[in-house]
Amino acid sequence: MNQAILTLNAGSSSVKFAVFEAKKQPGLLIKGQVEGIGSDARMKIKGGDGSILDEQDLDEGAIRSPGDALATILDASAKHAGNATITSVGHRIVHGGVSFDKPVLLNDACVAQLKALTPFAPLHQPHNLAGVAAAQAAFPDAPQIACFDTAFHRSHPWVNDTFALPRKLYDRGVRRFGFHGLSYEYISQKLDEIAPFYQDGNVVVAHLGNGASMCAVRDGQSIGSTMGFSALDGLPMGTRCGQLDPGAVLYLMDQMGMSAAEIEQMLYRESGLKGLSGLSSDMRVLLSSNKPEAAQAIDYFIFRIRREIGAMAAILGGLDAVVFTGGIGENAVPVRERICDDMDWLGLELDEDRNRRNAQVVSSDRSRVRIFVLPTNEELMIAQHVAAMI
Repeated sequence: MNQAILTLNAGSSSVKFAVFEAKKQPGLLIKGQVEGIGSDARMKIKGGDGSILDEQDLDEGAIRSPGDALATILDASAKHAGNATITSVGHRIVHGGVSFDKPVLLNDACVAQLKALTPFAPLHQPHNLAGVAAAQAAFPDAPQIACFDTAFHRSHPWVNDTFALPRKLYDRGVRRFGFHGLSYEYISQKLDEIAPFYQDGNVVVAHLGNGASMCAVRDGQSIGSTMGFSALDGLPMGTRCGQLDPGAVLYLMDQMGMSAAEIEQMLYRESGLKGLSGLSSDMRVLLSSNKPEAAQAIDYFIFRIRREIGAMAAILGGLDAVVFTGGIGENAVPVRERICDDMDWLGLELDEDRNRRNAQVVSSDRSRVRIFVLPTNEELMIAQHVAAMI
């Protein structure tokens, strides 16, 4: 029997998964996702070499929950992952609150604590935990390991961890948590492998995708994050608003009569690039559009990133490297170009040819700050944590 680790990232409409050899340095066997849960579900699976092994529409209406998706994933894994047997499962859990600052072996008490954090991450936590429940039912004897997006940021200095609210609220968990921690942890590890000089220095990592945030990292530790109490804060995202004056929320409630549920729906699902453009949350669609609203949405996205690069550099007290990652950060050549344009005052100078080629290093030889483009790999980060624990 070849033991294997299954990693799961369960969301509201998709489940991303990967199967790794259960080794100290896990080797990828397959990865993929089931998307369109509850409507027009579709599955795509790639091999460890990136080749497409399976791509198909699933029976209409058959995949209505993470449990349904997991059953489909397990059938596909048995077919495409050889004779690998799932012996442990690692889960991405968005919110670990104050208590969970490292991966944990899940038990009933842990799950209860994580359910209590649902109001902190209503868009993510219920679906993450639904994935846990489905995996526990499928693998009752396998250890289930929770890996948290907030854990990497628990090293924040107090000044970046608090709001100027009554202190009793801080003690009750109303504080800046930061997210995308598994991505930042992986990038920090990768930077240590390929360029340890920079990993030990002052680095700003920009995780730009449908969810977007930035992190100030020094010596592999999170010093500051654009995301705060929730995954709404900081940069504008695909459908999330980013930074917002809390007075605007009070106005929506008091003067426009919107309920908390209506405001939540708008801020999480109807804002960001989608709300500003009135067109799409997908950067590829916006870049190809000639609508002025699409251009304005991109302008605002870039403006906020440039502003936050300056803020993160100030938090660090200097800047040695910038890393672009995430779907937009890794692939959107014109977005990177516009972010770095006229930023030589901060030491950033892009090499246009390297940027067009999506090279690993896209800064010019004259640039004082090294600019990297590094694909993130949250699944591998989870698998490494699982391997270390078992």
